[in-house]
Amino acid sequence: MGESYIEPAPVHHGEPNPFESMMARFDKAAEILNLEKGVYEYLQKPVKQVIVSIPIQMDNGEIKVFEGYRVIHDNILGPSKGGIRYAPDVTLDEVKALASWMTWKCAVANIPFGGAKGAVKCDPSKLSRVELEKITRRYTANMFSVFGPDTDIPAPDMNTNEQTMAWIMDTFSMHSQKTETAVVTGKPLIIGGSLGRVEATGRGVMITTMEALKKLNMKPEDTSVVVQGFGNVGSISAMLLRQQGCKITAISDVTGGYYNKNGIDIESAMAYTKKNRTLEGGGFGDKVSNAELLELECDALVPAAKEDQISDENAGNIKAKLIVEGANGPTSADADDILREKGIMVIPDILANAGGVTVSYFEWVQNRLGYYWDIDDVNKRHDRMMREAFDHVYETAVKYKTTMRLGAYILAIDKVAKTLVLRGIYG
Repeated sequence: MGESYIEPAPVHHGEPNPFESMMARFDKAAEILNLEKGVYEYLQKPVKQVIVSIPIQMDNGEIKVFEGYRVIHDNILGPSKGGIRYAPDVTLDEVKALASWMTWKCAVANIPFGGAKGAVKCDPSKLSRVELEKITRRYTANMFSVFGPDTDIPAPDMNTNEQTMAWIMDTFSMHSQKTETAVVTGKPLIIGGSLGRVEATGRGVMITTMEALKKLNMKPEDTSVVVQGFGNVGSISAMLLRQQGCKITAISDVTGGYYNKNGIDIESAMAYTKKNRTLEGGGFGDKVSNAELLELECDALVPAAKEDQISDENAGNIKAKLIVEGANGPTSADADDILREKGIMVIPDILANAGGVTVSYFEWVQNRLGYYWDIDDVNKRHDRMMREAFDHVYETAVKYKTTMRLGAYILAIDKVAKTLVLRGIYG
């Protein structure tokens, strides 16, 4: 595609940075594809970055001003899609990184969306429900020209939920003077949410794990699995993998890890955490640290907690044959070569956890149709799309003699770059 131009990935000092890890992989894939300099620059930079002030009257009568962001990384394949997070330490750089991740995830899943992400700099734990509603509604009003069913579709993320989405949908609808259910996904069922949305990310992890086991000639009933993180993704992944015949030998949450070589009853653990909020005191197994958990003897490891859990410091000690990334960015780029040399297959985050955005897409489609599918239809379509995405990534990895992670980035970047060239540059 003409002159190749690849900037070196920024070198980080000290703690690994998820954005730098993502860019390091982006650069490798771009180099393999011999991306033209202009196309590389286009795909590297967001098409739109919006920063807004959010003044609200607090419960005590004081006026306080918060800062809100929305970054649209790309809208070449269709309207942009991505969550909104509320966090006190969120930065524009972090939002830019998360927006570009969404671009590649949608492209890998073969969904006609671009990538976006939004955030409000606030601490929800210190805000009342009324204050949170005011922030959400003012943020939405300020983003009225950005959001839209045909332009940019938000979803829940860290510290936001279906109630937040209901407020966004209502505020946008008030300004539009008509009900616009398709402006957000992750809504409550009663106002246009989709069946299967809550389980979708964990279900995608299960489907990609099953496909990977076939490639590795491993049977589910002979497979021991360690799951790090017991939130929505970790707990549902563990439950569905157990239903497929796998033995879940360790689980963890903020209180640490719990190991039982005979297997853990995940349904009981889920019921216990629903009542007690954490796994502590449930007697699920021998206590281990979250760091030790990653290095346990097992066939498959599912990191479904925070980013950068697997790095060059511990990658050499991992004993699993397969890693399936339920979380975003759980493996830093400096661990990639170590895992490859050890012969560990890694199903990357932009494939493994794309089940969530797949069912978000289904929710948007159902809103546009005004017709809703039953759970079997949702699951059947989800499973087919996730299997197809796995096959396309696997074929790309084989074709370029590389890892599943680079295969996923090559597939995504090539698709977006080809679409960009076909559409051309207006101006």
